[in-house]
Amino acid sequence: MRNLLPILLVALTACATPSSQGMEKGGLVPLRLDEEALSSAYTPRRMALLVGISEFDDPHWRGLRYPAKDATDLAAAMLDPARGRFDQVRVLTRTEDTTRAAILAALRELRKQAHRPDDVVVVYFSAHGTLARDATGELRRFLVTRDASYRAIAQTALSMDMLKAEFDALSSRRRLLVLASCHSGNGKSLLPKELEKELAGVKSGFYARPLEESSRASMVFAACDWGETAREDEGLRNDIYTHFLVEGLGGGADRNTDGAVTATEAHDYARRRTFAFTEGRQRPSAEILEVGADPVVLSGNIARTGRPELFSYNPRLDGFTLKVDGEARTELPGGAAVTPGKRTVELTKGDAVLLRRDVEVSAGERLPLEQLLSEAFPRRSLSLLGGMFTFADERSRKELLPLAPEVAVSLRLEDRPLPDFGLLFDVSFSTGRRALQLQPDDEIPFRYTTFSAGMALPYLWRWERLTLFAGPRVAALYLGRSFEVDTLASGQSFFTVSPGVVGGMVLRVGERLELMTQAQLMLTYVVVDGEGQAVGFTGGWAGVGYRF
Repeated sequence: MRNLLPILLVALTACATPSSQGMEKGGLVPLRLDEEALSSAYTPRRMALLVGISEFDDPHWRGLRYPAKDATDLAAAMLDPARGRFDQVRVLTRTEDTTRAAILAALRELRKQAHRPDDVVVVYFSAHGTLARDATGELRRFLVTRDASYRAIAQTALSMDMLKAEFDALSSRRRLLVLASCHSGNGKSLLPKELEKELAGVKSGFYARPLEESSRASMVFAACDWGETAREDEGLRNDIYTHFLVEGLGGGADRNTDGAVTATEAHDYARRRTFAFTEGRQRPSAEILEVGADPVVLSGNIARTGRPELFSYNPRLDGFTLKVDGEARTELPGGAAVTPGKRTVELTKGDAVLLRRDVEVSAGERLPLEQLLSEAFPRRSLSLLGGMFTFADERSRKELLPLAPEVAVSLRLEDRPLPDFGLLFDVSFSTGRRALQLQPDDEIPFRYTTFSAGMALPYLWRWERLTLFAGPRVAALYLGRSFEVDTLASGQSFFTVSPGVVGGMVLRVGERLELMTQAQLMLTYVVVDGEGQAVGFTGGWAGVGYRF
């Protein structure tokens, strides 16, 4: 906007100048605006903050060889007019620039400068990573800054929570965070001795997921998966992942040949080569929440319509192989460019085939594999169930209704109203004869009818053919009784609406058929013989369902 101020001042001055035709007020004055200045003011910018920390004040932190070179090499690629064409790249490698305070100040300055939602913003760190407990005793991840103290990590290092908060505050929708560090205790990671001992007995699955919530950032790339080691290499003279990331920006990562290297293309290029170079010991990872028609371009410019791309970065598909026309193209997470036209797409793991489908793809199309899965597997299911209905406490079973069989119909809508949630509707019915045992040798026979209608909003946990669900439920219950003795009233009934919880399991046994179990526990208030009481009622069902 600063470029527009001189133009606006000239325009205002021209409007205020008297007309040459006399003393007429107003009138139109032709203006010649600088089109290049206008274009520059509204063109999205590419900006980066690159941090490389090799030396540390505390001698407990082992010095690293190449973080400063990692940052400067990446900066050179970004500033290269033939590659990155970034408008602004700030590199922090000097000792005075790599303290926690200096890095946070640089992030806040970047926030002020990158204020447009379509600006491309890259933040990169090459440094030690470590783990420590915060003030509440929770285990957290930290990046080791130059002034971080080995004995006071939580107070002096840069926590990932703090970095995430600063990164999330950026206005840009096209932002990328790259972490060339790890927290495994090896390679570019150091753990305090007492923490190493504490974690020694923890199974490897401890590191399977990040220790804090995923960032809202568009993309977060890590040089290795959780619990693995991010390695430097003397032959490459770089962090291994960073070396191949820079190499990919030269154009080799442009898999769809549109003239630009996007962040996902660069990461996939570096991920495959890092995996091969380390013989599978280092697997770069990605958390991607916004990928689609608004890619983060790191190098070049989109000069032509690219080839169609198939991709997925969903953790549920990790380890699956993407095959196109019978040929293995890539292991997920990742993507592959294909020839336009009708293609046969498969997702396989070993001998298991999760998806096989013919799709028509056109030039420039970016097709998420989750979309194919959603279309291939119907998200609605109608189930016929049978089970039992009963009250939770013994008194209610004696005085209201003993354990009774019932039939139910359940309709489940998956990913409604939000992804990984479902809407569950069910109705159940039961009728028959039972007897109340009010005294040890005194039974009172009666006929009963129950009818229940419920609605639930469960969360869904899905693994290939198995789905678990649990969540809140609201149900209406009608219970009617008619006694067959003269001493009691001929009939009783009550109706109530009750809150509760539901849980269950679904197992797909075919393309459309599934087995389903469902159980619920509800709380209600009933009045029996003039006396009110809070009671719980529950039911458990099992049956077969059909997806449609």
